[in-house]
Amino acid sequence: MPNRRIFAYFLMTLAAIFGVEAKTFTVVLDPGHGGKDYGAVGAITNEKTINLDVALEVRRLLADSDGLKVIMTRSDDRFIPLQERAAIANRNHGDLFVSIHVNSVAKNNKNRANVRGASVYALGLHRSESNLEVAKRENSVMELESDYSTRYQGFDPNSTESYIIFELSQNKHLDHSISFAEMAQNELVTTAGRADRGVLQAGFWVLHASAMPAVLVELDFICNPTVEKYLASAKGKQEMARAIANAIAKYAGTKAPAVPSVEKTPSSVTAPPADNATNEVTDDNVVTYRVQFMASDCKLGPSYYKGLDSVESYRHGGMYKYTSGGDFKTEADAENYASKIRSKFPQAFVIKWLNGTRLE
Repeated sequence: MPNRRIFAYFLMTLAAIFGVEAKTFTVVLDPGHGGKDYGAVGAITNEKTINLDVALEVRRLLADSDGLKVIMTRSDDRFIPLQERAAIANRNHGDLFVSIHVNSVAKNNKNRANVRGASVYALGLHRSESNLEVAKRENSVMELESDYSTRYQGFDPNSTESYIIFELSQNKHLDHSISFAEMAQNELVTTAGRADRGVLQAGFWVLHASAMPAVLVELDFICNPTVEKYLASAKGKQEMARAIANAIAKYAGTKAPAVPSVEKTPSSVTAPPADNATNEVTDDNVVTYRVQFMASDCKLGPSYYKGLDSVESYRHGGMYKYTSGGDFKTEADAENYASKIRSKFPQAFVIKWLNGTRLE
């Protein structure tokens, strides 16, 4: 997000010169579970404790960041309903919502003691059974509320059919959510040394109800005894918190936390081709505009975009992203087309395109 960082720096410079107060970037940290809801339970600790400790450390690391405000959905061991977590974020007009969790698998899973790795989820329809199971487990928290069926409009966290709502209501913040998810995932791998399970999509209610870019972070698997020791350790919590804090600072365009992290980029992590592109226009190098209307962590068939013309897909940040309408010579023409398809795909937006590559 180089443009975001440049713009944030520009605003701060103007504020310093003219005495204008720059807009504060508000991040909402949501330590999952709490109180009577322990979340996933390991042999030596539990999810609610890890989530809170990591979130509090993220808040501490970001405390001195200029132009950045941190809101917590909970800062102690208490139960907060899913709907209230999203409501806290919405009331505070958050610019980013980060829900922090720890993963696990069923006790009868043969790989239970060996499974490992971090993953960051954006909202979407699950593309695999494992994604659905993670969403079901996190959404099942609502069953601890006596009136959950009424409060969540009949949504049943255990019914596969209920999750169709996440396909029917595409989130207009999805692309920004995925952009932050990619940053956070890369930090969890490089800074915290977690195995890379990738950026994924699934139907999490708390993301659905948050009116801003939103992700759910699964730090690692508490059911793996070796991983659990890391999750419970002060070193592990500090490294994971620093990874999340670094990603937030990058996304918000502020300085990274004061204590430097070790830069180590695995060979499997490569920068998107667009990072080296420029907006320079020559006879052989013409910038055009496209309308992106959907993103997914797996390849989608025509049934998902029936009725649209000239649909093409491209890979970017580990996701499949879909455009419609072909290339437009002007941004105004592309925006005109985007406005026509937003009745069906409300998250459609215009991107710049150069020689088969998206420009950031």
